[in-house]
Amino acid sequence: MDAFVTRKRPRLEPTPAEDDSTEIKLALLASLHPHINHDVLLEALLVADGSVTDAAETLAQQVASPWKKQKTRAAGYHQSSLSSLRISPSSPSVGSVRPLTKRGRTLHLFDPKDVEAYTPCSIIHNFLPSGQADDLLRELLDQAPTYGRLEFKLFDRVVKSPHSFCFYVNSLAEVETQKTEYIYDGKPVDDVRQCTPEMLKARIPIEEAVNREIQRRIRDFYPNGKKLKYQSPEPWKANAAFVNCYDGPQESVGYHTDQLTYLGPRAVIGSLSLGVEREFRVRKMVVEDDEHRKDDGSLADAQGQISIHLPHNSLLIMHAEMQEEWKHAIAPAQAIDPHPLAQNKRLNITYRCYKEKMHPKYTPRCKCGVPTVLRCVTKSKDNRGKYMWMCHAGYVPGQDGCSFFQWAEFDDDGNPRWRTTPGEEKKVE
Repeated sequence: MDAFVTRKRPRLEPTPAEDDSTEIKLALLASLHPHINHDVLLEALLVADGSVTDAAETLAQQVASPWKKQKTRAAGYHQSSLSSLRISPSSPSVGSVRPLTKRGRTLHLFDPKDVEAYTPCSIIHNFLPSGQADDLLRELLDQAPTYGRLEFKLFDRVVKSPHSFCFYVNSLAEVETQKTEYIYDGKPVDDVRQCTPEMLKARIPIEEAVNREIQRRIRDFYPNGKKLKYQSPEPWKANAAFVNCYDGPQESVGYHTDQLTYLGPRAVIGSLSLGVEREFRVRKMVVEDDEHRKDDGSLADAQGQISIHLPHNSLLIMHAEMQEEWKHAIAPAQAIDPHPLAQNKRLNITYRCYKEKMHPKYTPRCKCGVPTVLRCVTKSKDNRGKYMWMCHAGYVPGQDGCSFFQWAEFDDDGNPRWRTTPGEEKKVE
């Protein structure tokens, strides 16, 4: 009997070839595990690098244990926690977790442990007391009809943002400073407001939670338990916030990275979601080489994408590796479940930590006389991870901008090293 129990499991038949389609492999898995959801089967297959045998054995080990399932309100989608498939890393660190996404695929994550293991984010559900979250939502719903849409020039066309937004700071003095001294997309912002009472009230627990998550991220995920190069060791403070309003399932925002100009490198952002649940999608940026290029020559979605579901009153922390290495988006939805207070609206507050050392009075000015924008090289293999100052006056409708370019320099803690003499300017090809 002992020999029977301990002997190696016989290989499953039929064994699919490596080039069999995913549909065939899923059909084989479904025949072996007919009661397991299709999406869980796909996750197991991705983890097993396409091996039906390995995926089936992993699933078989879990049959006797209860599945942790969660359901999205909109689509009735079920997913077991990836940790229930025993695929969460035992000692996670940046770059050590095998990616689960494949080209052209979307992996949906719900469990906070899965989110922090496979993305540069962490999430806290039911963050504020329910009454406080509802009071904050009511305040923002009252102001949302007055929000504007950003108008900017993109590839010689004037476009508007596909959702409305407003910018808030903590005091009236900061409102005046933002209006008179700061530049966004090549021009000043006229509509800057003081945070509402409920926003100021929420700021305190958000600061505490973000700082706690930053330290946990460093301890549990970063190499040798040390902060990343250029990451600030100073406490994170929520001294500015953009509030975005998505009114209805089709309002969205495409893949992008957030500007680092006033945040500095390796910035951390805390985003509180209120109202309708929406999908927050992330995808890792890859270098321009033949290994990652798709058949049409593009790099978009070269490694697939991950969808993080953001219910009402959830706090998402985008950690220090997010803006330089990943892009994020709010995808359009085919259908949404209305929220009792917000109806079809989702409002999210993206709290940011503005650095005094990154004030525009210090940043280089381009030939247009405008403080420049800070960008990070993400596609070039040779310069990936370097920072640069560039003109962004060309985003303003009716203006062309200039060719200003200057490499940005920072110490290991992300403090800028300003040049005492103007740097060499050259045109960026």
